Amino acid sequence: MKPYTIQKQPFAVPTTDGKVINEHFGLATDGNKEISIAHMKAPAGWSEPFQTPQFDEYTLILKGKKQFIIDHETIILKAGQSIKIDKNTKVQYSNPFTEVCEYISICTPAFSMDLVNRED
Repeated sequence: MKPYTIQKQPFAVPTTDGKVINEHFGLATDGNKEISIAHMKAPAGWSEPFQTPQFDEYTLILKGKKQFIIDHETIILKAGQSIKIDKNTKVQYSNPFTEVCEYISICTPAFSMDLVNRED
């Protein structure tokens, strides 16, 4: 067994909102509960409900812009910028802009719908 893993076929997470999620490592891909790493593309006009995840989330913007509403503060990041949002923080993610936002998301522990706590 080799002391490394090359991910050639990330898991394409099914979505209903137009967002593309390709998980390279994490629960859906390899059962890893400690960390998830995903390459994402959020279409123009996309948004998610507010949530209070039980994991830290790091986001690195590769292209476009992404909006975060964190504790009533609106933050807009553009390509080359990144953010860490601590677990148990209420946040809403969106792309209210006119171009696709491409980004990398890293969650510790790994992303799980059981831990995201989305509002209705």
